[in-house]
Amino acid sequence: MYTTNTLSRRHFLKTAGTGLFAGPFITRGLRAASPNGKLRHAAFGAAGMSWRDIVSLADHPMLELAAVCDVDTRQFAKVKQQFPKARLYQDWREMLEKEGDSIDSVNVSTPDHMHAPMGLRSMEMGKHVYGQKPLAQTLHECRKMMLKAREQGVMTQMGIQASSDFTERHAVELVHLGLIGKVKEVHTFSHKKWGDMQPVPSDASPVPGELDWKLWLGSAKDRPYIDGYYHPKEWRKRRDFGTGTLGDMGCHMFSGWFRALDLAAPIAVKSIGATPANAVNWATDCIVEYTFKGTARTEGDTVKVTWYDGDARPPAEIMALVSPSKFPEQGSIYIGTEGVLLHQHTSTPMLYPREKFKGFRYPKLEPRNHWFDFVDCCLKGGSARPSAHFDYAAPLTEAVLLGCIATVFPKENLVWDAEALKIANNEAAHGMVTREYRPGWEM
Repeated sequence: MYTTNTLSRRHFLKTAGTGLFAGPFITRGLRAASPNGKLRHAAFGAAGMSWRDIVSLADHPMLELAAVCDVDTRQFAKVKQQFPKARLYQDWREMLEKEGDSIDSVNVSTPDHMHAPMGLRSMEMGKHVYGQKPLAQTLHECRKMMLKAREQGVMTQMGIQASSDFTERHAVELVHLGLIGKVKEVHTFSHKKWGDMQPVPSDASPVPGELDWKLWLGSAKDRPYIDGYYHPKEWRKRRDFGTGTLGDMGCHMFSGWFRALDLAAPIAVKSIGATPANAVNWATDCIVEYTFKGTARTEGDTVKVTWYDGDARPPAEIMALVSPSKFPEQGSIYIGTEGVLLHQHTSTPMLYPREKFKGFRYPKLEPRNHWFDFVDCCLKGGSARPSAHFDYAAPLTEAVLLGCIATVFPKENLVWDAEALKIANNEAAHGMVTREYRPGWEM
């Protein structure tokens, strides 16, 4: 049974309303240094993004992979081959119980619905946490993750590795240099289609002997196993386990303009696409319009950012403002008072009109490794923090998840009260700020 000694709702909201996204940070450092001075690390998950996180973190010469857990033991073969000294577990709770005194940090790289249970429990034990995006599956969980990290004084980093890349950092820098003037609006898009309009198949399948299906379900409600429908990859489409295309890619794609425009919480969000999410699956071809309070880097009292996914794209007149050789599958278009910036995801940003910026030289930036940044900060302690620490990642993810909720309520302008953690004008939508957990897994 999983329980966690978390904040009461009253105390949670009181705390969340005080210095909401600007809390103090004092690291407590490592609880007990390893004999060889290395960061002793454990991984939640051994496949997909978790495998990438494992090998990327393990490339750091001062990290030692001590343990790995995965509910599907078929994933252990490659771990044994590449990391023969790592201890293996199928139950993550057992791993934490047995390895608690032997590890300093973890990465949580599992389906979205387990990010908060695993991350919160690890932080309660004083472990530094590298958490995959989205930070959690619900806004309530995101806020708790942020507050728990502050309370425990642990190092944190969300897995939006592109935010450490030259390309995104250049986009932020170009906006901060004022090259396109004040930003009037942003259009951001992804071609991915992590949605499904079909009903759940009625035929259950035998559970593979290597898979602990109950443990895979974790905090989610019980249901039959359906081969290929949830595990290993299709869970992103399912509302009980993933967060759709917006949740999958939004944390990556939003990060550039979130930093560039110094944004925090949106004040309203509206789904203006044609296809809503259904009762069990997320939608595709979404168009979601966000309204943020204006900042010193934007024009006017508010600024709008519009998200498009699947086959949806910005209007023709917006795309006509830029002229790459091939229009990107994923990226953002910043429209400013003095020019336009196209930031193709993970590619060099381009300024328009091209004639105006002919001969422009990009500023020099120091290289940064997103995974090493986390390890270095864990080892050093002090006031330095990774670039996507949870005080940054939580409001970013909350904005993303508000868009996911909006797709369930098409054409409705949802008003967001970040201080109260509340959708102020729609009770049903507000009900999605949190979720119901399977008995024994309540947080």
